[in-house]
Amino acid sequence: MYTEKQPPRAETPSGADTPGDNTQLRKVALSSLLGTVLEYYDFLLYSTMAALVFGKLFFPSSNSAASTIAAFGTLAAGYAARPIGGILFGHFGDRLGRKSMLIVTMVMMGGASFVIGLLPDYATIGVLAPILLVALRLIQGIAIGGEWGGAALMVIEHADKDRRGKWAGIMQLGSPIGFLLSTVVVMVVTMLPDESLYSWGWRLPFLLSGLLVAVGLYVRLGVVESPVFREALEQAEAESEPKAATPLVQLLRNPRPLLLACAAGIGPFALTALTTSHIIAYATDTGYDESEVMRTLVAMSVVSLVCIPLFSALSDRLGRRTVTMAGAVGAVVFALPLYALVNTGSVLWLTVGLLIAQVVQNLMYAPLAPLLAEMFGTEMRYTGVSLGYQMASLIGAGFGPLIASSFVASTGGSSLPLSAIIGVTALVTATAIWRMAETRGRDLTAEFVRE
Repeated sequence: MYTEKQPPRAETPSGADTPGDNTQLRKVALSSLLGTVLEYYDFLLYSTMAALVFGKLFFPSSNSAASTIAAFGTLAAGYAARPIGGILFGHFGDRLGRKSMLIVTMVMMGGASFVIGLLPDYATIGVLAPILLVALRLIQGIAIGGEWGGAALMVIEHADKDRRGKWAGIMQLGSPIGFLLSTVVVMVVTMLPDESLYSWGWRLPFLLSGLLVAVGLYVRLGVVESPVFREALEQAEAESEPKAATPLVQLLRNPRPLLLACAAGIGPFALTALTTSHIIAYATDTGYDESEVMRTLVAMSVVSLVCIPLFSALSDRLGRRTVTMAGAVGAVVFALPLYALVNTGSVLWLTVGLLIAQVVQNLMYAPLAPLLAEMFGTEMRYTGVSLGYQMASLIGAGFGPLIASSFVASTGGSSLPLSAIIGVTALVTATAIWRMAETRGRDLTAEFVRE
C-alpha cells in the first residue's frame, strides 16, 4: 500500500524537466505514441495474416480449420513471450531507466517484423519455416512485453497528476492508429490476385516495419529520462541505502496489486481479440466477404481514435474505476447481442455490432495506463505495469482466438461460446475494479511500503 509520507526530494538537475513540463511532455507523448503504433501495427498485422494467409503458407493441411488453429497457435506463442519481456525489461527499466529499455524494445520489435517479411514459406524450406516464424514471433513478443509499460510510464511520469489520463490517452492512440495502419495496408495487399498475395504481397506490410522503426527511433532518441524515476534514483544514491530486492521479488512479496492489475486488463484484451483477429476468420466462414469485414475493422479504428483519448481524459474527472467499470458492465450485457448481430448476415448489423463492441472495449481499455501506473511504487513500477498488462494480454487475447477457433470448430459454428468468453472475461475485469481503491491523482513519488 502507499503511505501519506513523502521522501525528501532530490534537487532537480539544472536544465532537467519536471512533471508537467509541456515542451518535453509533448516530445515524450509523440515518442510513446510512435512506439505504441509500431507495437500494435506489428502485433495486429500478424494476427490478421494468421487469419488470412499463414495457415496456408506455414501450416499447410487438408483441413482449413486445423491450419487456422495452428496459425493462431503461433499468435498465442507471441503473447506467451510478452510476460517474459515484461519481467526482463521491467527489471532493467526499474534499475537503469525507462528510456534505454524503450530503444531496445523498438529495435527488437520492428526488426523481428521486418525479418518475418523475408521469411521463406513451408513450400520452400519445409518444417524450418514454421519454426523460424514461431522464433521471430517470440522475439517480437518479448520486445512488446517491455514496450507498452515503458511507453506508458514515460508519459505518465512526465505529466502532472491531474492530467495523466489526458496524456496517456494520446499515447494509447497508438492502438487504433497501429490497427488502422495495419488494416489499410492489408486491405491494399488483399486486392492483389491470390497468386501474387500468397507469393510476395503478404510480405510488404511486414517490410514496412523497417520504416516505422527508423521514424520512431529518431523521435525516441531525443527525449529525456522520466523525472520521477530520475528523482527516485538520485534520492537512493544520496541516502546510500543498500539495494532493495529485485522488482519482481518485491512484487511477489505483496502480489495483490499485480493480480488486480492483471485481472483488470483481461476483459478488454479478450474483447479486442475476438472483435479484431478472430472475427475475420469467423465472419468470412459465415458468409461475409473479407473486404466487407476489413472495412468494418477500419471503422472500428476510427471510433477508437475518438473514444480512447476521450475516455482516458474522462478518467481524470470521474476516476479510473468508474470509467473502466462502465465498460466491463457494458461488455457483459452486450456479449450475446454482439454475435446475434454478426450472425444476421447483414453488413449493416455486423458494423453496428462491432462498433458498439469497440466503444465498450475502449471504456475498459482507455484508463488502463494511468490506472496501472498509479498502483505501484517507482522502484517496481515498470515491472508491475508491464507484467500485469502482459499477463492480461496473454490470458485475454493470447489464448482467446485459439480457444474461440477450437470452440467454433467443435460446435459446428455456434457463437455461444464466443459470447461466453466475452461475458466471463468482462466479469473478471469488473470484479478486479470493484476490489481495488481509486488511484486517480495518487502521488507517484510517495513511499511504497512492502508487506
